[in-house]
Amino acid sequence: MSETGLEQAAVAVSNSASAHALELSGVSKLFGALAALSEIDLAIKPGERRAVLGSNGAGKTTLFNCITGDFLPSSGRIRMFGEDVTQFPAQERIRRGLRRTYQISLLFNGLTVRDNVYLACRGVSRGRYSFLRPRADDSLMQATEDLIAAVHLSDLIDTPVAVLAYGQQRQLEIALALAGAPRLILFDEPAAGLSPTERRDLVDILTGLPRHIGFVIIEHDMDVALRVAERVTMMHNGRIFKEGLPEEIENDPEVQALYLGGGHE
Repeated sequence: MSETGLEQAAVAVSNSASAHALELSGVSKLFGALAALSEIDLAIKPGERRAVLGSNGAGKTTLFNCITGDFLPSSGRIRMFGEDVTQFPAQERIRRGLRRTYQISLLFNGLTVRDNVYLACRGVSRGRYSFLRPRADDSLMQATEDLIAAVHLSDLIDTPVAVLAYGQQRQLEIALALAGAPRLILFDEPAAGLSPTERRDLVDILTGLPRHIGFVIIEHDMDVALRVAERVTMMHNGRIFKEGLPEEIENDPEVQALYLGGGHE
């Protein structure tokens, strides 16, 4: 490689290392005359855990849809690890390490926990189009078992999804999102509908994720969000209302007045 080529490669590596995992600049999304998002600026570091909070209609899910490529923004730019992905389709963002869970479960109810996770691993692997049955020494099968253990479902590995409790299905969705070495995961209200015990288990799972995997969590349960996040972004009417550390957001009088109706214990 020429000296110029080496210099260019060094600059590229440096830019990639210093780039934000996710960066939104002036992102807006219009549906006719309705501005669902207005001039959103957001920067998340590699490995960072960020919570996005706000009341219904604040624009949180629209924000996720723009990040994943389900919606294209009406204006503004979206970058992942320094690369402009504003016009990229969803599958190209997945190839670059983005994953997402949804409010509604998207699982194969007739298959087992093992089969669901194996298919997720297979779907992001080079051999995803192969029709051969997996062998006993298949590396993806070991990865499957590791992911199931990470979400505390090893005892249910051969259980059909249809008979799992709701909270266990949400745990399984996290395992699917972890398939294929993601770099950034978007969690869309993972605590919705969970019991107090299941929520504590969810917190343990999220805080136990490898540190190189960053995530953004939309959550109405502030107790869950504030325990797993390093920084918090509050949204209101399609705009960013506040940003800060969890304790700053929790004790902010404007946040309490707008979202909590007073003190938060």
